[in-house]
Amino acid sequence: MIDPKLLRTDPDALRAAQEARGESSELVDQLVTADERRRSSIASFETLRAEQKSIGKEVARATGDDKARLIARTRELSAAVKAAEASAAEAGARFDELMLAMPNPVFADVPLGGEDDFVVVESHGTPRDFAAEGFTPRDHLELGEMLGAIDMARGAKVSGARFYFLTGQGALLELALVNLAMAKATEWGFTPILPPALVKPSAMEGTGFLGQAAQDVYHLPADDLYLVGTSEVALAAFHSDEILDAASLPRLYAGFSPCYRREAGSYGKDTRGIFRVHWFDKVEMFVYCRPDEADALHRKLLAFEKDFIAALELPFQVLEVAAGDLGLSAARKYDCYGWIPTQGRYREITSTSNCTTFQARRLNIRMRSEAGTEPLATLNGTLCAMTRMIILLLENHQQPDGSVRVPAALRPYLGGRESLTPVN
Repeated sequence: MIDPKLLRTDPDALRAAQEARGESSELVDQLVTADERRRSSIASFETLRAEQKSIGKEVARATGDDKARLIARTRELSAAVKAAEASAAEAGARFDELMLAMPNPVFADVPLGGEDDFVVVESHGTPRDFAAEGFTPRDHLELGEMLGAIDMARGAKVSGARFYFLTGQGALLELALVNLAMAKATEWGFTPILPPALVKPSAMEGTGFLGQAAQDVYHLPADDLYLVGTSEVALAAFHSDEILDAASLPRLYAGFSPCYRREAGSYGKDTRGIFRVHWFDKVEMFVYCRPDEADALHRKLLAFEKDFIAALELPFQVLEVAAGDLGLSAARKYDCYGWIPTQGRYREITSTSNCTTFQARRLNIRMRSEAGTEPLATLNGTLCAMTRMIILLLENHQQPDGSVRVPAALRPYLGGRESLTPVN
């Protein structure tokens, strides 16, 4: 959540941040009112409670009419204290409810606009000219079927639409990507983690996935557990309700887990193949750091993503996401979009977000430094979302005969093989 002090010292900055997201600033006005009521209710309760305690001591020493008067006042105070306590609790609950709905304020220099108003920051590599090479590229599903790597029909038979099997060379390709990603992450100083894919509501709420993203989440009512849409959730909650030594920061974690998404609102979009599916595996980077180090580490996460994509010899662009397209927790986000030849466009393959102290406040994660105890910052970044990376590898490195060249960086994790070959 946001720092409550901002409501009292600079509510206009919060209003401006809401407007940048394309949202009403009315929430800020409601929060200011709720905060004033909460503090006023707490002050009233504490004043009455202090008087109650004081009179309690006087009753023991009083006699006669004074004692009777004090006892009568004690009875009055007892009812008043209960009422004030209930009022303070109600005001506090309303304030907390509104705070959980308040997004992280975006940085002032984040591009304005919505989903289509991103800014292309960089371009890397050149898409192949298949016409000049003399053949028409096949899409990833046709290639995957030729390689015996992707089976959508049996995925649908077993689990329904937007599910799949990776088989043979497809399964080996994913495992190679996992191993390459983890090897690079370890080289960069990340601690590998295999986190749980089921988490409590507190973890989902703390990371901001039960607000605007709730419709895209799978919930198991019998157990009141959620299937994560990204291992960011478990990695963020890993240190919930803890105080970390500032000298131990930054802490870098690389989590590998399955991810589950309903893909609500995507009916009819990307229905062919494995681009938009209900389940996929992913290696996610997560960072805990001092707030003043967050911006530099955010750029470092982006550099790691670029390094990984470049190692796979794929054309891609780096985009800065507009304020209106940011999730609840992000104050700034960069996406990497990879080139898909058969679509003739770049599509999202990674993202990295600076969540400042927003998630840490919601999850009660703090750091202890020479200045005392205070919230720390969290950041996250996709290193490799398997299905989309497989799409890019198949389409960009395909050959006329349906075989697929394996980039040099990936070959050690595929037993040295230089290409994937058709099986039929």
